Amino acid sequence: MAESTLSSSKQFTCEPADTPVVLLCGGTSDERDISLMSGKGVEEALIKEGFPVTTLDPADKGFLSAIEQASEEGAKVAFICLHGKGGEDGTMQGLCELIGLPYTGPGVLASALAMDKAHAKICYRDADLPTPMSITVKAEDKPDLDDLIACVGEKCVVKPACDGSALGVTIVHDRSELAPALKTALDLDSQALVEQYVAGTEVTVAVLGNEDPIALPVIEIVPRNEFYDFDAKYAVGGAQHIIPARISDEQTRACQEYAIGAHRALGCTGVSRTDMIIDEGGTPWLLETNTIPGMTATSLLPDTAAKAGISYEKLCHLLIDYALETAR
Repeated sequence: MAESTLSSSKQFTCEPADTPVVLLCGGTSDERDISLMSGKGVEEALIKEGFPVTTLDPADKGFLSAIEQASEEGAKVAFICLHGKGGEDGTMQGLCELIGLPYTGPGVLASALAMDKAHAKICYRDADLPTPMSITVKAEDKPDLDDLIACVGEKCVVKPACDGSALGVTIVHDRSELAPALKTALDLDSQALVEQYVAGTEVTVAVLGNEDPIALPVIEIVPRNEFYDFDAKYAVGGAQHIIPARISDEQTRACQEYAIGAHRALGCTGVSRTDMIIDEGGTPWLLETNTIPGMTATSLLPDTAAKAGISYEKLCHLLIDYALETAR
């Protein structure tokens, strides 16, 4: 199997560990509990590395005053562990920009584009990256189900356009399941994506870096459920992560190149993780890009980083490095 493209020692020039950090976790999205789990792990890692950490929850009363005060009192960077709306969609990034506080992960526009799966697909296509055919359905629309099926096929995937952790995602097997699937997705978001179903091997590739990003080893995901849903992502034993993926060297290189391509097409900095399906013919198809990958005990980013020789603590340190490099 092909190895990770990680090779340059310059990726490991670390910011001094006494840099004050504001850790943001919790929030008000449907992924609050996962965010708190990510935040707990990151907090422990940063303290172990020697960083002074102030942990703030955007759901708390007085949060705006607290983060501004932390910035004024010397915090040098915000480590964002907020998943879903209100944290991963560019809004928290915009707040940090307004108060002049550097932050981990991609910027405002890249975060917003990646969160909106319909717009992310436009960026993929403009960069000649393969992604399944899809149609966007708005809450006020009254779509003709037969027209949707004619475009994407009877077996398809319906998902909220702007949500994460596979919340509201349904695999539709026949026409009778399409309307309920649309309702499920539109209960969570104002738009739903109806996407062509691609059968194959689920993989994901994390990317680290700014101007010269690198791809980490490809992870093959074997969920215990029909697909990599919320339970499979976060329950212990919900999915098996196989690193490196059981794919050819050629497919490995293609997945890594496409992940870096998605990172660049969306304008990401610091970190991203792109999910794909490799079809039976060996072609990887891009599904979505995550700009604040999970940092829980069962999360994919720490797993693939460890395979590349990057400990959880070092990974957190690197993300701070990239944030401050972007700010400079």
